Amino acid sequence: MKPQVIFLDAVGTLFGVKNNVGWAYTQISQKYGVNYDSQLVNQAFYQSFQISSPLCFDTQSENLIKSLEFDWWKKIAENTFQSLNLLDQFTNFDDFFIELYQHFSTEKPWYIYNDVIFNLNLWQKQGINLAIISNFDTRIFSVLDSLDLSKYFSSITISSLSGMAKPHPNIFRQALETNNCFPENAWYIGDSKKEDYWGAKSVGMKAFWLSR
Repeated sequence: MKPQVIFLDAVGTLFGVKNNVGWAYTQISQKYGVNYDSQLVNQAFYQSFQISSPLCFDTQSENLIKSLEFDWWKKIAENTFQSLNLLDQFTNFDDFFIELYQHFSTEKPWYIYNDVIFNLNLWQKQGINLAIISNFDTRIFSVLDSLDLSKYFSSITISSLSGMAKPHPNIFRQALETNNCFPENAWYIGDSKKEDYWGAKSVGMKAFWLSR
């Protein structure tokens, strides 16, 4: 039986970062006095990212959430460069981060995986609703628009607006409720075994781990 809804993760499933995050960081940091090995910056970024708190907040105010999102990512960037003893070398870290944050709201740092468009079109032709569940911030809407992906999805559920992040079961339940779908009638596809595969299975969805 085909599913009523196929839910998908975003980063690492639908689209990825060109080169890597460290490369984007260093391309912009060069304008502000910091020129460093992008691979080392990338490693430092992921170390900072992995120890950060979940990207979700205890508030329903969208304006406050956008401010908290900005601060959340800025702290990760600060920790990234601080761990490499580079933070004090910036001519203006605040301006650097504003440019970096805006950069990741555009299509410039992203690319769509080769298999994505074919499958999205195939599922739509089969009459299957498509939706996103992602540990992302509100920039996802502009990213999807700029990549011309928004047209495929009936709903977009993100951690920063949901008050919970994958693999917490409630973010999956919220997305199911939004789509008026029982978990046994839904599929979930994502690239993280912990956040996506086990998170979706915990609420009874049929889950697929996409190993990119």
